[in-house]
Amino acid sequence: MTDNFQFTLDKTDAGARLGQISMPRGEIRTPAFMPVGTVGTVKAMYLDQVRETGADIILGNTYHLMLRPTAERVARLGGLHKLIRWEHPILTDSGGFQVMSLSGLRKLDEQGVTFKSHVDGSLHHMSPERSIEIQGLLGSDIQMQLDECVALPAEPKEIERAMEMSLRWAERCRVAFGEQPGKAMFGIVQGGDIPALRIRSAEALAQLDLKGYAIGGLAVGEPQDVMLQMLETTLPVLPLEKPRYLMGVGTPDDILKSVARGIDMFDCVMPTRSGRHGLAFTRRGKVNIRNARHAEDMRPLDEQSNCPASRDYSRAYLHHLVRSNEALGGMLLSWHNLAYYQELMQGIRKAIAEGRFADFMAETQEEWARGDLEPV
Repeated sequence: MTDNFQFTLDKTDAGARLGQISMPRGEIRTPAFMPVGTVGTVKAMYLDQVRETGADIILGNTYHLMLRPTAERVARLGGLHKLIRWEHPILTDSGGFQVMSLSGLRKLDEQGVTFKSHVDGSLHHMSPERSIEIQGLLGSDIQMQLDECVALPAEPKEIERAMEMSLRWAERCRVAFGEQPGKAMFGIVQGGDIPALRIRSAEALAQLDLKGYAIGGLAVGEPQDVMLQMLETTLPVLPLEKPRYLMGVGTPDDILKSVARGIDMFDCVMPTRSGRHGLAFTRRGKVNIRNARHAEDMRPLDEQSNCPASRDYSRAYLHHLVRSNEALGGMLLSWHNLAYYQELMQGIRKAIAEGRFADFMAETQEEWARGDLEPV
């Protein structure tokens, strides 16, 4: 642990990077996958379990927490860490994406965005300064700038307008954040699927000398090859000595290919959301536990796993729970999926340390391609 925010790049293997972020609340081993705890909970999981899967950091969401229970209430209760019983680092996103995607009514201008709550219809205003204030009240360790995320496909002029707005907001967020020892604010690169705009955004943000940089506005419906092209365009412009965070990504394959291009941090609701709907990610690819083939299969999802949900419960039982709409089914599959994601990240880090990431990536993809176990 350290009193300051510090990123150390320990080793590179072609484009892949092995490192760690040191903060007062603990170390984050990179490449890292950050489970999403939108409203102060990683859905269907105890946070003790989340920690045991290998998570060093989780996310909270500014938009949702400002509406319920409100940032001011969280602050009065001692901050988000104390409220949810998580002593380790928390990253909060700025709320910008949720404002754009969830609120039924919104008006955006230079000052920020005015929007109607999806919860009760109440009216709120989010400025760059207010976003940073909320994240401070929550007690977040890594805070994100307010940005405007445009869904793809979009008109180039609209993408450019949003990118330029996000840059101006980044400067205001930096001023509002000020100096907070032991904490960090990250900027967010925008620019849609237009390489020249991505480069302009990354160059301008790099000039702000922030503690870290995120790649936003991807995983919003564009094909994987477009996402990877934008990474290849953007990452060479960002400082080598700062962490790079790809927001909202993704599938295990997305993660492998993005690590290969130099990404250090990921987050996604996919493992828990998929688990709640009966889909498991395994070392042999995706498994839909709802399928009838599992109804009398007493084998576990993964007998090699250290996770009890993966190793100790039969497919037959998981199938029964999911088909019966029992909450325990979603809980066990979410637990399994988060454990698999963290095992994947552990394997990635080990492979980079040993200088064999390309081999690890090929072996992992080959195993996925084999498909699930033969039916009993």
